[in-house]
Amino acid sequence: MISYFLEVAHLVLRYFHVIAGIAWIGASFYFIWLDNNLQEPPQWKKDKGIKGDLWAVHGGGFYEVAKYALGPEQMPTTLHWFKWEAYTTFITGALLLSLLYYIGADAYLLDPGKSALTALPAIGLSIASIVIGFAVYELLCRTKLVENGLAFAAVITALLALWTWGLDQFLSDRAAYIHVGALIGTCMAANVFTTIIPGQRYMVSEIAAGRVPDSKPGLLGKQRSVHNNYATMPVIFIMLSNHFSFTYAHPYGWLVLVALFVNGMWIRHYFNLKHQGVKKPQVLISGLIAFFAIMLVIAPWDAIAAQKNSAGIDVSDEQGMAIIESRCTSCHAINPSSEMFTTAPGGLVLETAEQTKAAQAKILQRAVVAKDMPLGNLTQMTEEERLLLSAWLMDK
Repeated sequence: MISYFLEVAHLVLRYFHVIAGIAWIGASFYFIWLDNNLQEPPQWKKDKGIKGDLWAVHGGGFYEVAKYALGPEQMPTTLHWFKWEAYTTFITGALLLSLLYYIGADAYLLDPGKSALTALPAIGLSIASIVIGFAVYELLCRTKLVENGLAFAAVITALLALWTWGLDQFLSDRAAYIHVGALIGTCMAANVFTTIIPGQRYMVSEIAAGRVPDSKPGLLGKQRSVHNNYATMPVIFIMLSNHFSFTYAHPYGWLVLVALFVNGMWIRHYFNLKHQGVKKPQVLISGLIAFFAIMLVIAPWDAIAAQKNSAGIDVSDEQGMAIIESRCTSCHAINPSSEMFTTAPGGLVLETAEQTKAAQAKILQRAVVAKDMPLGNLTQMTEEERLLLSAWLMDK
């Protein structure tokens, strides 16, 4: 029952994490679009302190949106804040990280093939890496470097590459990816908590008191909002990456992630330029070309060649099922013997040769090509067994 309730907790946290993330990223996209599309207002609006405005049509009606340079003459009765989307995403993400990678450290966090770290030191490394990574980002944001967007992005990317490579030496491939997402998500949520919302509270209090607020807190908040906006596409990829093991299971998975991180920011840049009226389709086209080039480079050419070479090896059903039963069936059974699952993951049951060969393509991809199965290689499947399994399944 413990395993069942952990799965229920996973479902609940995952659901709310995704919903909150959609709301947060959607708000980020919308408000950056809004800022980039504001136009110079007529003089009578300028006299009221309005910096820019725009008109939009949606939901069967017209919307007039105006942004004040500092604030209105009088604070409105109702003022809408955008913060709980960020906080909820962070809180549910932290709980998910704890549930899957700390409670389930043996399966998801550790990789005995990389290091001899046990659960507690690995968890300590996990927490320390996120805290230190955030501290470095925050420190850089308080230097003159942040005023040069391109140089700041280059330094952050270089540090993130070093950080990702370091984690990849100790943690599982999948865990390394998720920890990059956890660090970025922490920085994004902290931007809201430490800079964006305090700046907005300052402006509200100053206007409510009848004073003209200093524009600096608002500008710093906008700067951090832009940081968050450029990080959205890399974070979305990381949230999806668990479903695409060929990325993180690559021998240079850490470098793949860095390349996709840069590519995601570049593609996001196209949309931000477009919202400002700057049309540069070459940015989007080059980003898409780069994405497919990365996919081509990381294709498992060696594994595919080895798989083809295994076609001449004769493996009986008894030999093939012996590998499956010793390495896979503890999880992939109607009633798994593994304490991690109460039902077969993904509904994949591998208790007979017929069931196994019916799932040929899936098993070849995960156990032979990507090699991210068995999960965390807890059952210690050998390279020889992967080769024999490939020969058996290819001969179905």
